[in-house]
Amino acid sequence: MRKLEPFRDYFWEFYNNQSKSVKTKIDYVLHIVMTVEIIPQKFFKHIEDGIYEIRIKSGSDIYRLFSFFDEGKLVILLHGFTKKSQKLPRKEIVRAIRLRREYYENK
Repeated sequence: MRKLEPFRDYFWEFYNNQSKSVKTKIDYVLHIVMTVEIIPQKFFKHIEDGIYEIRIKSGSDIYRLFSFFDEGKLVILLHGFTKKSQKLPRKEIVRAIRLRREYYENK
C-alpha cells in the first residue's frame, strides 16, 4: 500500500476547482495508485527524471497530476492540469521538476 501526500496546496487548488464528477474520478484513480501493486500504465506513467503522471479521463476531458516517489512507497502529489493537446506541455514538466526540488530543499 502506498501513501499519498500532497506538496503544499498545489494539488488541492487543482482538485477543489473540479466538478463533483471529476473529483469522484480523481478519487477513484488515486485509490488505485494507493492500493494496486503494479499500477496499469493507463493510470500511471513515468515522464522523465523521476516525475510520474497520474492519468485521469472523465468524459472527453483528460486530467494529469504530477507526482514522484519519496521513501519508496510515499507518493508526493505535486500539481494538476487539464490536458488540452496531444502533447504533454513542457512547461508543466519543468514546473513538476521545480516543485520536486523545492520539496527536497524544504524537507
